[in-house]
Amino acid sequence: MERTLFLLEYMSDAHMRQQIRAETTKVESYHQFTDWIAFGGPVLRSGDPVEQEKRIKYRDLVANAVMLHNVVDMTIVLRQLQHEGIRVTPEIVRRLSPHLTEHVKRFGQYFLDMATHPDPLQPQPLFGWAAP
Repeated sequence: MERTLFLLEYMSDAHMRQQIRAETTKVESYHQFTDWIAFGGPVLRSGDPVEQEKRIKYRDLVANAVMLHNVVDMTIVLRQLQHEGIRVTPEIVRRLSPHLTEHVKRFGQYFLDMATHPDPLQPQPLFGWAAP
């Protein structure tokens, strides 16, 4: 009964369908992103639940680090565009995604200089509007 009522509401409410599709697209985009990040592919090869959980958590940790880096880079570019006089609106920003992969050397060599610390993050709102 509940499923039938939900399906009837879903079919009759265009706004509800749009919201569900938008959220589903976000989740699918994130899963494609984490599958891309997962070295060796998205398949969990071990049957051990502890190893499976560790793999998922490590993959999500790397995904969050890459997304943070992407957001910082996009924010810097948006601020530069604003300084150049280009109007950056919330509608434009809403269309951006932190799931970018083109700049990531997935199988490259990385050298970490643990003695050098990155500059601290100094989050600031974009000019003219505050984030919701």
